[in-house]
Amino acid sequence: MLRKLEMRTREHSKNFQPEDMQISIKGKNCIVTGANAGIGFAAAEGLASRGATVYMVCRNKERGEAALSKIQLSTGNPNVHLEICDLSSVSEIKSFSSRFSSKDVPVHVLVNNAGLIENKRVTTSEGFELNFAVNVLGTYATTELMLPLLEKAAPDARVITVSSGGMYTAPLTTDLQFSDEKFDGVAQYARNKRVQVALTEKWAEMYKNKGIGFYSMHPGWAETPGVAKSLPDFNQRLSGNLRTSEEGADTIIWLALQPKEKLVSGGFYFDRAEAPKHLKFAATSQSHAKIDSIVDTLRSMLVSSKV
Repeated sequence: MLRKLEMRTREHSKNFQPEDMQISIKGKNCIVTGANAGIGFAAAEGLASRGATVYMVCRNKERGEAALSKIQLSTGNPNVHLEICDLSSVSEIKSFSSRFSSKDVPVHVLVNNAGLIENKRVTTSEGFELNFAVNVLGTYATTELMLPLLEKAAPDARVITVSSGGMYTAPLTTDLQFSDEKFDGVAQYARNKRVQVALTEKWAEMYKNKGIGFYSMHPGWAETPGVAKSLPDFNQRLSGNLRTSEEGADTIIWLALQPKEKLVSGGFYFDRAEAPKHLKFAATSQSHAKIDSIVDTLRSMLVSSKV
């Protein structure tokens, strides 16, 4: 499997156009969630190196400040800022969105990168299963609450959600918080990532007249602190063969830089190209019909949460 992945990656990279990445986005405002390490850090650094004003959304202040200093130093870009928010909490996301909205700046790029795999069932203070709270509800709440600022950047605004190839194994389900008695964090992560892909499709349809493009992407399996912590056996077994964080972030940056005419809103991307959302003969495509019900559930959770 690994050899096939390496061969496919090499094949894909033959089609990369260097000029696609040599685009300045000076004056554009980009928000990157989960930006203090791994793919989020690499994405924030890549956008900052191309002149963007970058807002790093991090949960931990100390780690966020250390990452901020590194990016300012490596890129020479002083327009990199830190925003503190725990994306497992809807009330914190609402507070962050309210604070950020007072800046009244257009948001050209929102990168929904923050995510986790928690292998044990953990319930947040708001009563949500933790994986779902960050990967799905946090992504949904951040995007919906940033819509007015994204509209300010129309027609160039775009939302890039970092999904995973793990979603190929999971159909969409309305059991968002994994009610099975025997909890499986990896299976829940795959379900969450499937929701992100279906949500991206739905957003593209719902907001097609707002001048915002919605894209999901698969970064490939990268050697990040998150993978090392959540999948230690997998990380150790493939050590030295996984992608770097920079390689994982490559398609995020590519999606942020390309003219929107080159991209398909609602599309799922891998290695700078649109990729299928379903494996052949897998019974996942029909499951996307459940997204309307899921959106209704997420909307009610967002509305009912108190700041």
